[in-house]
This record gives sequence, structure tokens and C-alpha cells, in this order.
Amino acid sequence: MKSSWTGVALACLLALSAPAFAEDGYDLWLRVPGVADPALPVRAIVGSEAPSPILRSAIDELRDGIGAAYGAAIPEAERIADDSLVIGTPAQLPAVGDLDLPLAGLGDEGYVIRRAPIDGKSAIVIAANDDRGLLYGAFALLRHLRTTGGLDGIDRTERPAVALRLLNHWDNPDGHVERGYAGRSIWDWWRLPGHVDPRYTDYARANASIGINGAVLNNVNARADMLTRRYIAKTAAIADVLRPWGMRVYLSARFSAPIDIGGLDTADPLDPRVRAWWAGKADEIYAAIPDFGGFLVKANSEGQPGPQDYDRTHADGANMLADALAPHGGVVMWRAFVYSDVNPEDRVKQAYSEFVPLDGSFRDNVLVQAKNGPLDFQPREPFHPLFGAMPDTPLMMEFQVTQEYLGFSTHLVYLGALWEEVLDADTRVRGEGSQVSDVIDGSLHDYALTGIAGVANIGSDRDWSGSIFGQSNWYALGRLAWNPDLSARDVAKEWLAQTFTRDPAFVEPVADMMMQSREAVVNYMTPLGLTHIMGTGHHYGPAPWIDDLSRPEWNPYYYHRATRGAVGFDRTARGSDAVSQYAPPLARAWGNPATTEDEYLLWFHRLSWDYRMRSGRTLWEELVARYDLGVAQVADMQATWAALGDYVDADRFKKVSDYLAIQRAEARWWRDACIAYFGDVSNRPLPEGVEPPAKSLEYYRGLAFPYAPGN
Repeated sequence: MKSSWTGVALACLLALSAPAFAEDGYDLWLRVPGVADPALPVRAIVGSEAPSPILRSAIDELRDGIGAAYGAAIPEAERIADDSLVIGTPAQLPAVGDLDLPLAGLGDEGYVIRRAPIDGKSAIVIAANDDRGLLYGAFALLRHLRTTGGLDGIDRTERPAVALRLLNHWDNPDGHVERGYAGRSIWDWWRLPGHVDPRYTDYARANASIGINGAVLNNVNARADMLTRRYIAKTAAIADVLRPWGMRVYLSARFSAPIDIGGLDTADPLDPRVRAWWAGKADEIYAAIPDFGGFLVKANSEGQPGPQDYDRTHADGANMLADALAPHGGVVMWRAFVYSDVNPEDRVKQAYSEFVPLDGSFRDNVLVQAKNGPLDFQPREPFHPLFGAMPDTPLMMEFQVTQEYLGFSTHLVYLGALWEEVLDADTRVRGEGSQVSDVIDGSLHDYALTGIAGVANIGSDRDWSGSIFGQSNWYALGRLAWNPDLSARDVAKEWLAQTFTRDPAFVEPVADMMMQSREAVVNYMTPLGLTHIMGTGHHYGPAPWIDDLSRPEWNPYYYHRATRGAVGFDRTARGSDAVSQYAPPLARAWGNPATTEDEYLLWFHRLSWDYRMRSGRTLWEELVARYDLGVAQVADMQATWAALGDYVDADRFKKVSDYLAIQRAEARWWRDACIAYFGDVSNRPLPEGVEPPAKSLEYYRGLAFPYAPGN
């Protein structure tokens, strides 16, 4: 292997002499700040003589990242000398094997980083069983460098807790992104495969840096066209770009595709013709994309076709697709987001009712993908009762990174705090300590397949997510999927240090602000267990008064049922009995308002406006106080950010400031509209000293948003 010192030196000199550009967020958390320790720790990189594309990515990332941080050229070398960075598997580099590193239990994606002498020379070693582990080890070393300013304390041994760590893109072939608030789709299906946007490489690199190893490229409300020969070729072109970064591509499959594009008169999963069609389609896809990951399926939900159209079960449908993919090593991720307008059962119960009886009847390469809560990505929900209830079926977590119900991209809401709350929730299915994270990582029920997916917030905007702080949610998804036991606050600090500055005078107060942001949005939108009172269709802004839509569960009124005497949805044994879907200790606690946390009170209980809260206030007084608190918390976020302008470039500082001003105004809108409505329904005066809404209830009811993005 020839040294590339000359080329690297020239590249570094050109970079140092290039004009400075304003920060615009494009570089995400992969910016290269200067280092605190001026001593260059790496003078050469030693790796395989014939690196694979994945290892080539890792070596290039290390060379460029360390070199840029220290303002020095880092060459590649054939021999180990003092201050070498050695990267490889024992099979590639016998010297790595001689170190007897703890690689046996790390699988293909785990890694070891050690300072260790090799042949009497000082070295930093990145070792793994597979090149994917080397890639993640390289990014771990660079993350340590960016967050600490040096490589002291770099020794570590890690492996991912979850096997499938995916982004689900709700992107359509026409470029529109459902629930997308960052512009158009990054996938340019029209120009593919002839033109492959270089941005795809930057996307893959960002994902690899946080451990994301796959992407579902198209919307779960799928078009059958995505399975045609034309679109398979386009998908293959994207796969070729993502592959050197350890990523596989997946597709959302429309269940009726055998009819839509296959010329059949049925999609019945037990029909031999249908099964043969899917097997042939799988063969066709794998011929073009040998490492294709598999299918994500939304079926018999919100009008999508599915096996129930033929009096078959979800297991029948999933198993048919699983059988088609199994010879190629593919998986089926079958979504548990199901509800029907003709089913009178409480909407939050329907997934449990449909899937728990099927436990153990799915093929080994099927995962059931459930949202974090039983409703639909609300600011706060109790964890989904499926977690812990299907010991013989791998359950895959679905989070939503895009902020469909959380103010879109202009509201600063750090979702790491929400996801930590869900992952740490105790299902109590095996006594105390049976956390949702133990279900997801397979340790509770010994799942062979494990996964976490996040509905992407990525679009064509220059900053990728429509806002700077929206990037933190993409980052948190990857880090928590890699290790669900990480602290959300620590993840926020990692992101801040890499995205802005390592200075604790900036990182600590902004991390506090981020951790508060989720609670703020709950308070000014849906406090005390209220839920789904957003505008219908577009899900923008408050609309608790809507009660005239044809489907009952699409009406915000369905979820709070406020009258002059009471408010809330009774999910106890006296009501819908949704509480019985949880383990008995939780069912008992949540079945009694006195032992139900304030955060879930109106989710599980219908109570008088005079119900006495733990605070000593009545329910009405507490509701108003929470709305006021949410607005005040956003004002605190504004004040925190306003005091930190010296640490942030002018462009990003102004954009965040502008968005916080929007968020504060919209938090006040939420507060005013909701207390105007609930005050009117309950015929209650505002508590003493509370400022009245700025406008009349009629004003708020008259607002309309026909062009809200993402709808």
C-alpha cells in the first residue's frame, strides 16, 4: 500500500487556505472543531493492504477527521511505527490478533479501541470482527475527539444492543414527504438512476456516525410502483451509495401489489399465485440488490389494503412475505399501527386486541413494529401495552423523529427525553425491572431479531431537518438505538459539543434547555394526560372543539369528551378497560386516579373539574396552571438562548432565535385557545390572577390552515 501523505497534505493546505463560509447546519454534528491538546496523537494510519469499501470509508474518515482537527496531514503507512493508529480485524492484521482483545462477544458491529503497544511501538488500535465494526469504531474515536478535544481516555469496548437500527422515510415518488417539515424528499426518483446526488453519501456518512445501519426509502402508505423494475433500478443506485457506510436499503411494500402491478385478481396471502408472485418479486429485487434488507408493511390501517380484506390474519400476510424473503436473508417489519372506523373498541386497544392472539404464529424473520405509545406519536402517551405482551414475537420499536404532533420543525422539542421515558418505562410483566428497553433489545424474551426504527425528519433543506435543533433528534435516534441505556442528557451534550462548541458554559445550560423542552410542549399542548387535540388532517395547532368528522376517532373530542361536569377518557374497568392490557401491577395503579401519575390522569380517567389534585388545586385550576407553565418554560428557553450568542455563529444563532420566537407565540396560542374552549365547556371562570385569552373562542375556532406542510 502506497502512502498518500502528499495528497493528504495538499488537501489540508487547500482546506486551510479556502475562504470561510457561514455555518448553515449542513455539516450536522460532523463539524471539525479545534482540539484542546495540541500534541498530535496519530502520525500515520495502518490498515489492510486491500481495504473493502466499508473499511475504506473508515480509514478516510479517520485520516480526514484527525487531520482537520489538528491541522496536520495524516498519511497512511504500511508499517507500524510509534504513534500509529492501527485499524483492522485479526484476519487482516495479525498484529491485532496478537493483542488478545475481547472480540469474541462483539458480533459483526462491535469494536474495541485500545492504546496498546504493537511490536514495541506505541499505537491506538481499533479492532473488530468485521469491517462494519471497524467503521463504528472509527466514528466512536472521532466522536470522543470532537467531544473532549483529545484522545485521552479513548479505551472502550462496545457492541450495539439492537440489530436493526433504521430510518423510515415517509417519502413519496413525487418528492413530497408525508409529515415532512424540511422540504422535499432527498431521493430524486425522477433523475435516478442516471444521476446520483452526492448528498446521498453525506446522508450515509451521518447515519454511520451514529450507528444507523438501514433505511426504508419510501412511505408506509406505499405505492406499488416502488416494486416495479424501473424503481428497483433506482433503489439499487441508492443502495450502492449507502453500502460503503454499512447501510442496507429496505422498501415499504403495498400489500395489493400483485393486483396493482402484477396482473392478478387477488392479493389473498394464501393463494398460491399470490405467493409465487411475491417470491418472484423477491428474486428480482435481490438480483439487483444482493444485500436488500426486506419489507416494511402497513396493512389494514387507515384504508391500506391487507390480509383482513380476505378474512386472513396479520400473521398470514406477514408470513407470506417472510417466506418470499427468507431464501435471501430478508426480514418483514409488520406495523402494529392498526385501527378501524367500523370497530367500536377504544382506538388505543385495537392493536393489542389484534396482535396478542397471534403471538408465536409469525415466521422467524418477522418483527412486529409498534409505535412507542398505543395511539399515535403524541407529546406524551403511556408505553404501548404490546411491549411485554408478546414473548414469542420480536417487537420492534417505532419512534417518530419528525415532529408531526409537536409543532413541526419550528418548535424546539428534544425527543431524546421522550424516548428515554419510554425505554425506561417498567412493563412489570416479570415484576419490577422489566423495562421496555429490555423487550426491545431482546433480553427479556430472548428475541432472535431486534430493532428500533425512527420516522425520519430529513428533507432537502440545507440543514437537513428544517431546523438546527431538529438534528439533535436524528442524532439521538441513532445513539439510543445503539444503546437504549444511554442518558438522553448525555446524548444531548454529545450533540451540542459536536454541533456548536465543547465549552461547558454553553453545553450545560443548553442541555438543560433541551431536556426541559419536551415537558414544555406537553404543558402547552396536552397537559395532564389530554391527547390528540391537534387540528385534524394537518395536525397543526389546537382544535379540541372538533366533533363532527365522519370517523369518531379522528375527532379531538373523542379523546377528551369534555362536558360541563367532567373531562377525560375513562379507560378503567368501568370504561373501555384499556388499562387491563397492562400487567396487573400497572393496571391496578392506573385504574385508580389516586395512584395514577398526573401525567396520565386524563388518559385513563374521566374526572370532575373539581377533582382535587396532588398540588391542592382543582383539576380545572391545575389544567390552567400547566398551560401557563408551558408558555413560561418556552420563555425560559428563549432567555437561555439569548444569553449564549457569543458561543454560536450569527446565522445559526438567529435562526434558532427566530424559531424560539415562533414557538413562544404558538405556545401562547395553544394556551389561549385551549383554556378558552375548556373554560367555555365547563362554564368555569379563570382562576384568580390568570390572564385571559387574547382572542375569543370564536376567533380560534375560525382559524384554518389549508397549506400546512407535510399534509
